[in-house]
Amino acid sequence: MKTPIHDFIVHYNKQNPKRFHMPGHKGTPYLGYEADDITEIVGADSLYEAHGIIKESELNASKLFNSRTFYSTEGSSHAIRAMLSLTLQYAKEKSKNPLIWAARNAHSTFISAVALLDFSIEWLYAFDNTYLSCLIEPGTLDEALKKAKQLPVAVYITSPDYLGNQAKIFELANVCHKYDVLLLVDNAHGAYLKFLPTSLHPIDLGCDMCCDSAHKTLPVLTGGAYLHLSKNRLSFLDSDVKEAFRLFGSTSPSYLILQSLDLANVYLEQLTNKLTNFIPIIDAMKQKLIKNGYQLIGNEPLKLTIATKDYGYSGSEFAKLLAKQNIIVEFFDPDYVVFMLTPSLKEADIQYLTDYLIKIPRKQAIKVSLPQFSYPTVSMSIRKAMLSPFETLPIDKCVGKVLAKSSVGCPPAVPILICGEVIDEKAVECFKYYGILSCHVIK
Repeated sequence: MKTPIHDFIVHYNKQNPKRFHMPGHKGTPYLGYEADDITEIVGADSLYEAHGIIKESELNASKLFNSRTFYSTEGSSHAIRAMLSLTLQYAKEKSKNPLIWAARNAHSTFISAVALLDFSIEWLYAFDNTYLSCLIEPGTLDEALKKAKQLPVAVYITSPDYLGNQAKIFELANVCHKYDVLLLVDNAHGAYLKFLPTSLHPIDLGCDMCCDSAHKTLPVLTGGAYLHLSKNRLSFLDSDVKEAFRLFGSTSPSYLILQSLDLANVYLEQLTNKLTNFIPIIDAMKQKLIKNGYQLIGNEPLKLTIATKDYGYSGSEFAKLLAKQNIIVEFFDPDYVVFMLTPSLKEADIQYLTDYLIKIPRKQAIKVSLPQFSYPTVSMSIRKAMLSPFETLPIDKCVGKVLAKSSVGCPPAVPILICGEVIDEKAVECFKYYGILSCHVIK
């Protein structure tokens, strides 16, 4: 596998060039990587007009993923916005309604993109006793589409979700296509799924477009991501992809990130072998933990999610115990602790984690659970709410107010309530449960 972006930068540095171009560090090694941090000089191509080394590298990635693959240097957030922009273009081309049905656990980036592109949204619910999961059943979706007065242009889901639950994408794709509806997947946590011994990647399972955060599960710098389009559908949108990225992206994409995406293609050629050896180690660890009394959540191969309250600890208490042992988790909330695992970890690190988890004494289970969720009342569109004047109020003074801005951090960036919805007493209980003590509301 050739690495055209990396090779260009290596060759450029060997020339010891006099850098009368950006960036301002001129290759001086303040942090150690500046020599590789270049800009769109002659021969370096340009991300949004790719026709040279970047295009060649993207074609290499396309072959590996068996899709039409495009790079993002601003994470899956950028890819999600581009994907939705392309969906809007598709709706116009096909004279379809700019309406999306979305699983309720959509990332906040989806919410902001919907506002900017002025999509109409209808939410799909699956009450899983957490805001981080919303597994839509194919039969439920089929029935809803059958009864719909107005079909959406697309259904949007997150899979895997933050807890490691994977949706039934193959079946969902078949249902969507039965009604000539696109299936869009936020696969930010699942770039590696293509390279399992049997691929579980959304594109191979039949979705039309998806995004992958390469940096989440592959050896890629933070911000490196992919947008994939199915080879079987939407080919007429190819000429619009770069414009969709340009609409939302910086005109100064990072060549450090592009180089890491380029080099990742070499890694991906060997990833199936690495995963074949690594996953049994993870499976063995999970079995040991289950035998020790741990309740594990999700079915994603490279994620370990512990429901800590069953073991007698809140998620935050559990994460603090781990931090004292220099074990830093991906995410925790009152109910769960999430560990992200890749072949870049040493086997000794996995053993260290396993040994310590088994040493933690089990206590009496905590029975306090997430307050019951209710369907919120929509007062105005997401777009109108996001662009309206707002004020910040203590949570107890928010009952009856309309939410203006998302009140969650990242991770996990999954909103409890959506902009434009009315905050009721049950919502206030949920906000307090997650430690959210103030909200941005419409003035």
